[in-house]
Parts: sequence; C-alpha cells; structure tokens
Amino acid sequence: MNQRGFTLLEVLVATMVMAIAVAGLLGSLSSSMRNAARLTERDRAALLCKQKMDELLLVQKLPRMVPIEGQFDPAETGGLEAGWQARLSPFEMNFAPAPNQGFLERIELVVWWKTGDEVKKFAMDGYRKSLLLPEDLAGMAR
Repeated sequence: MNQRGFTLLEVLVATMVMAIAVAGLLGSLSSSMRNAARLTERDRAALLCKQKMDELLLVQKLPRMVPIEGQFDPAETGGLEAGWQARLSPFEMNFAPAPNQGFLERIELVVWWKTGDEVKKFAMDGYRKSLLLPEDLAGMAR
C-alpha cells in the first residue's frame, strides 16, 4: 500500500518550528513598538521645546535670572502631563557696560513630561541680542 501525506511526528515538528519563529517575530515586534513610542515622546518633546523657545525669544520683557515655568495643554502633548522651565541670563557682555550697548542673552529651557511614575526631560538653549537699558544698569549697580 502506497500512502501519501505527513506523519504525525512531521506535523508536530513543523508546528514547533513555526511556533518558535512566530514567538521570535512577536518579540521583535514588541521591542520595535516600545522604541517607536519612546521616539514619539522625544520627537514631541523636541517640537514642544522648539515652539516654547520661539515664544520666549520673542518676549522682550522676560525677567532676568528668575526661573519661569508653565504647563502645556494636554491636547498638545498627546494627553501626557508636561510642562517647561526657563531662565534668561546675560551670556556675553562688555566689562564696562553702558546704556544702549548690545549684549547676548541666553535662554535655558527644559521641557519635562511624565510617563507613568517617571519624569523625563529635554533641554535646549537659545540666544538673542539685546540692548542694555538705563534701568538694567541701575539693577546691576545694587
């Protein structure tokens, strides 16, 4: 008698090989999804940081050497709790400052967000030209 087909042992071995291959693929897929979520968070933080830096660079009357902070709207952060902290400081100035003299200011900005119990941060520095006003010099003399 000549029968065609697979034996039970061959079917079991083929099923085991397939199960191992599928388990490996699912493991790498899970890892890829975690990396994509992490990169999405970082990209969103970089965009929020750039947006807030642009806003801060345009505000002429920021207080110098005083930390300022705020929260982002959850609609901008994909539902994550997030905020920012910034500080404006003189960066480059002449030794003998005079009124209406130009100098360089630095804005240090940190964007933070929470994922679970962990707080993650993204930092950026921005620079702008500014003029020394007479009231700035009065504040330096104190």
